[in-house]
Amino acid sequence: MFIDESVITVISGKGGDGAATFRREKFVQFGGPDGGDGGKGGDIVFIADPNINTLVDFKSSKKFKAQDGTKGAAARSTGKSGEDLIIKVPVGTMVRDFETNKLLLDLDNPNEKVIFLKGGDGGRGNIHFKSSVKKAPRIAESGREGAELKIKLELKLLADVALVGYPSVGKSSFINKVSAARSKVASYHFTTLKPKLGVVRMGDEESFVIADVPGLIEGAHEGVGLGDRFLKHIERCKLIVHIVDISGLDGRDPKEDFLKINHELKNYSEKLSKKRQIVVANKIDMLYEDEKYDEFEKFVKENGAEFVYPVSVIANDGLKPVLSKAWELIQEIPREELEEVHSVEELIRENNKKEDWIIKKVSDNVFEVDGRIVDDVLRKYVFIGEEGIINFLQKMRSLGMETELENAGVEQGDVIIIAGYEFEYII
Repeated sequence: MFIDESVITVISGKGGDGAATFRREKFVQFGGPDGGDGGKGGDIVFIADPNINTLVDFKSSKKFKAQDGTKGAAARSTGKSGEDLIIKVPVGTMVRDFETNKLLLDLDNPNEKVIFLKGGDGGRGNIHFKSSVKKAPRIAESGREGAELKIKLELKLLADVALVGYPSVGKSSFINKVSAARSKVASYHFTTLKPKLGVVRMGDEESFVIADVPGLIEGAHEGVGLGDRFLKHIERCKLIVHIVDISGLDGRDPKEDFLKINHELKNYSEKLSKKRQIVVANKIDMLYEDEKYDEFEKFVKENGAEFVYPVSVIANDGLKPVLSKAWELIQEIPREELEEVHSVEELIRENNKKEDWIIKKVSDNVFEVDGRIVDDVLRKYVFIGEEGIINFLQKMRSLGMETELENAGVEQGDVIIIAGYEFEYII
């Protein structure tokens, strides 16, 4: 089975909370703070594994979560960091944000390893909050939340050369002849049901990769016959080898086939239509009128073809000049960047964008306080006991909560709900 697209959710680990503990020793009535820091959450890491060639492993598993860090403990003990989650994908996998379709990661190098989502930092223990004024702080830092993102994995084959053409023109036979690949061959349409790679060896240390892409038909760029999914595999190739059945024995017109396939390439992507092509006039052994080939060669060159070769794949005739020209062109053509890669961190910040203060009147004399500042304080600190609640309110006041409440029309005696707690507003 060939799976070239999958949607999954990835979640990095949450950092462990810091501890708010105090030293307890014999004959020492009031020991000082000794709460340790929380451990860091695990990262989500992608690796481009050259031994994997499909996304089939993601067909059933849809959620991938790294391990959380553990809490800090007494005696200044730091919590254990969460284990990173390693996700192995095929070389050529593109990672996109599911909502915006922005490209976030392009794994086109074998064994490339990238930290995609960083785990949350561990919170600081109360040993960090001791001061000359507060010698026994009952406060610690919360571990930072991990990041969560719904993403789409897309696999595009990384080949130097793509074979295109109508079904049954001889693409599978061509790749079988020139490489170690073994595509299924038969005289009916859509024999090739998935893209296939083969390695063409030109010498001891000279080789290139060729992709046998399933046959295209009219309307492929609109998804007819799954054509749009096949076309995207061509985008990363440096060069196109366009195979045309020159014999016309199936009632097809070689010139029309050439134009229609190029029309599909252009409609799918302007960039794709501008890739350099070698046109292979296959089944020349079944063409009994030489002038028909001459006419075809003249026609395709007038319509943009640079190189045209008469070939009989089945008779192994004319293949070497095609391969030599392909090798020559591959050395000249750089691999193109497909599109801009966007920052994951910026995307997450944009997704989590929230107003600093959100004050909502829920009923008469009752107001609820929410917003980015509330979230930040709750994420950052662990408040313990009644003293912790007082510390929380003092922190919120220092950040301007009272002014915001007055601007929202809150009056003395009104009830304020914040983080699940209810308070009476007293000026």
